[in-house]
Amino acid sequence: MKNKKHRIKDFYALCPLAHTVGILSTAVIVFHLLTRHNKALMVEISENFVRPYQQTMAKLLNSLPFSMAELLIWTAGISVLAFVIYGIVRMVMEKERLTRLYKTVLPIAAFALLVYALFSVFWGTYYYADDFISSSGLKNEKISVEQLKTVTSYFADMANEYSEKVARDENGFYRPDREEILELSPELYENAEEKFPCLQGEALKAKPFRFSGILSYTDFTGFFFPFTGEANVNADFPPNLFPSTVAHELAHQRGIAKEQEANFAAVLVSLEYGQTDYVYSAALLAYTHLGNALYKADYEAWKEISGKLGEYVLLDFAENRLYWEKFEGPARSTMNKVYEGFLQSYDQKLGLKSYGACVDLLVNYYYDEALKAVN
Repeated sequence: MKNKKHRIKDFYALCPLAHTVGILSTAVIVFHLLTRHNKALMVEISENFVRPYQQTMAKLLNSLPFSMAELLIWTAGISVLAFVIYGIVRMVMEKERLTRLYKTVLPIAAFALLVYALFSVFWGTYYYADDFISSSGLKNEKISVEQLKTVTSYFADMANEYSEKVARDENGFYRPDREEILELSPELYENAEEKFPCLQGEALKAKPFRFSGILSYTDFTGFFFPFTGEANVNADFPPNLFPSTVAHELAHQRGIAKEQEANFAAVLVSLEYGQTDYVYSAALLAYTHLGNALYKADYEAWKEISGKLGEYVLLDFAENRLYWEKFEGPARSTMNKVYEGFLQSYDQKLGLKSYGACVDLLVNYYYDEALKAVN
């Protein structure tokens, strides 16, 4: 028994810090998995710990001219790569190669467990706390094809109208000032907060990702970094959906975890804000989701409505499509599968399709307004 204890002690001594971090991280992950369906506990953690922490961090980092999230991601990636190279060199030089292999692999595994454990706390809890639908009191009833058609037509008309109001280059492409859009982002939620107090939060600026081209290769237009509370956006992809992406990531910053709700919030707050670029982008985002749903539900109705899209709208959609075609490949498809698996691990059963589930919210909320516009 004594020898066994000594062997365990000696084994633990190979990487004491990595063993400790790995064990504690695993305990946090298991605790989260066992308790995440306890809504009262998730609400308590998210409202009284996670969100205050994220808002404090985001406020502290808001004045930085760069994204701390991006700096941390690059630092972590380079550090792991350097550690792997160091481990390989030591394996070549040392006789006890299995021991060195263990000392190389374990810290990386412990780090991965730590990141996932922290992610479970600082983001996973939101999926099981109060969602935006319940907090806002919005209707999310079943919709008819006729209702879908009416609201789709409404946003098509809005996109046409605002496509002629936004800045364009000599070739007709939409070319807003991205920096101006980002500078306006702190006030984006002000009007919507009055109608929906659950959207209240710090008036903070979304941050552009410096190496945005890499995000495009992984099919990301933006992301919320829960450890620093920063809303990050891809500043490389065509600008027609850039303002609505800013609104979407800021929705995550205000505690809306589910993608379909963040998409709806992006449309809602942009229209409430009323600034031309944000309204145009929101109309395009809404039409994209509604149009895709109508295409499957009533092709002839979709054909009729899509046929009335203006020249500028079609030009912007074409630019967007051609841009993303350049990034089709293994990296993009792999990231999509990984992210879909991530969403499903948090009981988002629709996976990436959950991005289109905002259709019901859009139709329920805007149907009466759309009906008046049609009549």
